[in-house]
Amino acid sequence: MSFPWAKHYEPKHPLMQWIDSRLPLPRFVYNAIGGGYPVPRNLNYFWNFGVLAGVALVIQIVTGIVLAMHFHSSAAEAFNSVNVGIMRDVNAGWFLRFAHANGASMFFIVVYIHMFRGLYYGSYKAPREMVWLLGVVIFLLMMATAFMGYVLPWGQMSFWGAQVITGFFSAIPVVGDWIRVWLLGGYAPDDAALNRFFSLHYLLPFVIAGVIILHIWALHIPGSSNPTGVEVKGEQDTVPFHPYYTAKDGFGVGIFLIFFTALVFFYPDALGHPDNYIPANPLSTPAHIVPEWYFWPFYAILRAFTADFILPAKLWGVLAMFGSILILFFLPWLDKSPVRSANYRPVYRTLFWVLMVDVLVLGYCGGSPADPAYIIASQLASAYYFAHFLIILPIVSRLERPRPLPGSITEAVLGTTKTA
Repeated sequence: MSFPWAKHYEPKHPLMQWIDSRLPLPRFVYNAIGGGYPVPRNLNYFWNFGVLAGVALVIQIVTGIVLAMHFHSSAAEAFNSVNVGIMRDVNAGWFLRFAHANGASMFFIVVYIHMFRGLYYGSYKAPREMVWLLGVVIFLLMMATAFMGYVLPWGQMSFWGAQVITGFFSAIPVVGDWIRVWLLGGYAPDDAALNRFFSLHYLLPFVIAGVIILHIWALHIPGSSNPTGVEVKGEQDTVPFHPYYTAKDGFGVGIFLIFFTALVFFYPDALGHPDNYIPANPLSTPAHIVPEWYFWPFYAILRAFTADFILPAKLWGVLAMFGSILILFFLPWLDKSPVRSANYRPVYRTLFWVLMVDVLVLGYCGGSPADPAYIIASQLASAYYFAHFLIILPIVSRLERPRPLPGSITEAVLGTTKTA
């Protein structure tokens, strides 16, 4: 989308003119985050979470680079290099380790909120399908990076998490065992697996950063969505990104850092598992093997299949777990409603909150022992999850009668629109 009223970068200093004519980086920055990029004037604080995700990624990359300098990727040394070498012998190593571990949790928190905001306000609808699709790619890369990072401390939960999760690949017919051996570099997690996971865990954040650049690029073509779902109709509907939203994002970053530092300094192990402070022991299986908390909903879907039906239950679980994420790729075409924002879709808004409760139930079940009650709850919640996207949403999007939309963003901001 072009914005004819947007200001254009015009360097005045001779040095800046010379740089801009040969490497237009100042022009690029200005058009991306300055007065050259108008944004809707009615964005609320839920639009802060994209910037917060970028801040979280920077924290992970910076702390990860320093931690990599002191990590030993071998089964004999990994545990001690983390819990003794980094935590006790490296200057501020304890801070770097806790910032990196809790930074992953904060990264997932802001990304989950960012995704749920997209679901609520219909940010996946045309013309922003590519923005949504690249966002799902980022989410998949985050999950792969986080899983490999969870293995590196080489505690009990690290080892057995790798053993169990990679073991599910063996359920794939014909090539499953080959894929598992290829992933691990052997028949069980050991030196080869640690080296592979460490290399990929170090590399993938830079791949994520590259996809984020594409994500932002795709966003700048149609422009940002907004809470009303109404497209920008003129200069009166927008404000320059700077200084209005740089100030608003700055406030959000400050709140984010308060929560983050409180977690690092006062509750550094609150989101971790105590078994990971026990060195990995292939001969001692933990009583309850669980991944990190941000994987719990998908782990619940994985465990929900307990009976063979045509295919082995284990294979059904793997297919459902990956399918629960891949289904998000098709969301722009599953939801046929012409109205974006749930503020004007009363039935969809109710279903959205039902889905949120369903995801929370899956998360609780995924972090609980594999008792019959939790398995049944996981099965019911998993069934609703897929029914929401594949059955309920397409039907509701065709039959629902939305409320009247405002004529423009300005009307909605000034409160001059009748919405009922």
